[in-house]
Amino acid sequence: MKLTFYDLLIILLYIISIVFIGFYLKKRAQKNKSSYLLGENKLPWYMLGLSNASGMFDISGTMWLVTITFVYGLKSIWIPWLWPVFNQIFLMVYLSVWLRRSNVTTGAEWILTRFGNGKDGRLSHNIVVIYAIIGCLGFLAYGFVGLGKFVEIFIPWEFVCGILNIDPAFIPAAYIPHIYGTFFTLIATLYAILGGMVSIVWADVIQYSIMTISAIVIAIIAMVTLSSQNLIVPDGWMSPFFGIRLNMDWGNIIREVNDVISKDGYSLFSIFFMMMLFKGILVSAAGPAPNYDMQKILATRSPREAAKMSGSVSVILMPFRYLLIAGFVILAILYYDKLDLLVGGKIDFEQILPSAMSEFVPAGFLGLLLAGLTAAFMSTFAGTLNAAQAYLVNDLYLKYVRPETKGKKLSMVNYLTGITIVLISIFIGISIKNIDSILKWIVNALWASYIASNVLKWYWWRFNGKGYFWGMVAGLVPAIIFARFVPDKYMLYLFPVILLISLTGSLLGTFLSPATDEKTLIDFYKSVRPWGFWKPIHERIAGLYPGFKKNTSFRRDMFNILTGIIWQTALVALPIYIVLLKHTYWIITAIIVLICSLILKKTWWDRLSN
Repeated sequence: MKLTFYDLLIILLYIISIVFIGFYLKKRAQKNKSSYLLGENKLPWYMLGLSNASGMFDISGTMWLVTITFVYGLKSIWIPWLWPVFNQIFLMVYLSVWLRRSNVTTGAEWILTRFGNGKDGRLSHNIVVIYAIIGCLGFLAYGFVGLGKFVEIFIPWEFVCGILNIDPAFIPAAYIPHIYGTFFTLIATLYAILGGMVSIVWADVIQYSIMTISAIVIAIIAMVTLSSQNLIVPDGWMSPFFGIRLNMDWGNIIREVNDVISKDGYSLFSIFFMMMLFKGILVSAAGPAPNYDMQKILATRSPREAAKMSGSVSVILMPFRYLLIAGFVILAILYYDKLDLLVGGKIDFEQILPSAMSEFVPAGFLGLLLAGLTAAFMSTFAGTLNAAQAYLVNDLYLKYVRPETKGKKLSMVNYLTGITIVLISIFIGISIKNIDSILKWIVNALWASYIASNVLKWYWWRFNGKGYFWGMVAGLVPAIIFARFVPDKYMLYLFPVILLISLTGSLLGTFLSPATDEKTLIDFYKSVRPWGFWKPIHERIAGLYPGFKKNTSFRRDMFNILTGIIWQTALVALPIYIVLLKHTYWIITAIIVLICSLILKKTWWDRLSN
C-alpha cells in the first residue's frame, strides 16, 4: 500500500468534516419539506452551480473520461456528447427558466402543472416517478462500481484482510471493488440523509476546492514531465477533427488499445458522431432528467438565477476537470509500462486513473487527491440520493400515503427511504460488470425512453397525460429488455428504435384520449411562457388577457445554443492543449472562448428575465 500516514490522515479528516456538516445542518433540514429537499430556495445560484458541477465531477465519470482521452486523444472531446454534456447549454439558454417558473419541489410534481391533477395527470405523474427512481438507482450503482475500482488499487484487499484476520480468498476478486464501494456508500448516505440539500451543497464546496488544487498540481507535474520527453501517440490523436472512419492505430505503440476501439464500436466515427448529435439535441430539448441536476434548478431563488446556475456549470467544471484528465493521460502514456492495469488476469483500461495516481502522485499529496476523488463519488451519490428521496417521499408517500406527515416524522420517513434506496443500489451495483456497460445503458437505452414524451410536453399543446404515460411505458419496457440481451457497444444504435417505439406510444395515447383541460393548459402556458406549437392556447389567453405577450425568442435561443455549444467544447479542449504544451492551439482555443463569452454576454446574460 502506497498511502502514508499523512495520506490516511487527510482522508480521515475529510470524512469527519462531511459527517460533521450532516449533523450540524440536521436541525435546519428538519424544519420542513422545502428545507430538506431544496434548502428553502435560499442558496445563491453560484453555490448551487458549484455544487452541481461538483456532482458532475464524479469519480466513475472521471475514470471513464481518462480512459477515452487516453485512447482517442483530442477526438475524445466529442464522446461525452453521449450524455450529452451540452444539455447544460439548453438549460442555461431557456429550459432552466421554464422549469423554475413552476415553483414545485420535484420533476414529477412539475408534471401535474402541465397535465393537471385528474386521472391523466396522475398517470403521467406516477410514470415519471418510476422513471426517476430507475434512473437514480442506475446512477447510484454506476458511481458505486467506479469508486470500488478506484479505491482497490490504493488499499489492497490483502492489507484489509490482514487487519481483519480473514483469508483474502474468502471474497472472489471480481467482487472486491464492491466491498470498498459499500463502505464509502454508507458514509455518503450518513451526511446526505441527515442534512439534505444544504448539507450536500456545503460538502460539495469542500470537494470542489480539493479537486481544483489537485487538478492544477497534476497538470503541472505532467507539463514538467512532458517538456523533457516525447509523447508517442498514433496519427490523429492530437487533432479533434475526423473523417468517415476513425483511422487510429495503436498497434505499434500499445497493441491492446486497438481492442478497446474495436469493443467500443467507434471505428465509423462520423456515423457515431451523427448519432450522438441527433440523440443529444433531442435529449437536451426534453429538459433535465429527474435527478440531482433538476433538483438544483428547482432549488434556485428565481428563474433568472436558475439560468445563471446552469450556465455556470460549464465554466466551473470543464477547465479544472480536464486539467486533471489531461495530466493523468499524459503521464499514463509516457510511463505506460509502469501502470498496473491487470484485474482478474485481464487488462482493464478503466484502471488508468487510479494506477497513474498510485504511480506518479507524491506521497502526502496523494491523500488530498484521493480524498477529493472519493469526495467526488460522495457528491454525485449524495445529490442523486437526495433526488431519489424527493420522488419517493414527496411524490409517493406525501401524495398517496400520509399527506399530513410533518416535522420529525417526515424526517424519519426521509431517513428510512434513503437507507432503502442505498441498499437497493448496492445490490444492483454488485451485479454490474463495469462502468462502461451501465453508462451506455443509461445514456442510450434509458434516456431514449424519456425523450419523446418529454420533448412533446414542452412544445405541443395537444399532448396530454395519457400520451405522456404511454410514451414513457413504451420506451421503458424495451430499454429494460435490451439491458439484459443487447451487447453494450450496440446500445447507441438501438436508440432510434426505442425512440420510435416511445414516440408511437406518445401519439397513440394522445390522439385516443381527450386534450388536457383548458384551464390547466392556460395556467401552464401563462406561467411558463414556452415557445412552440401553442397557437390555440395563446389565442385563448390573448382574448382573456389582452396585454399578454407571446414568447418570440426562439431564433435568439437557437443562436445562443449554437454559440454555447462551441463555447463549452472550447472550454474542454483548452486545458488539454495547455497540458500538451501546444501553445498555438491553446491560444486559438482561448480566443474562441473569449469571443463566444462576449456574444453570450450580450445575447443571453443581459436578456435574462424571470
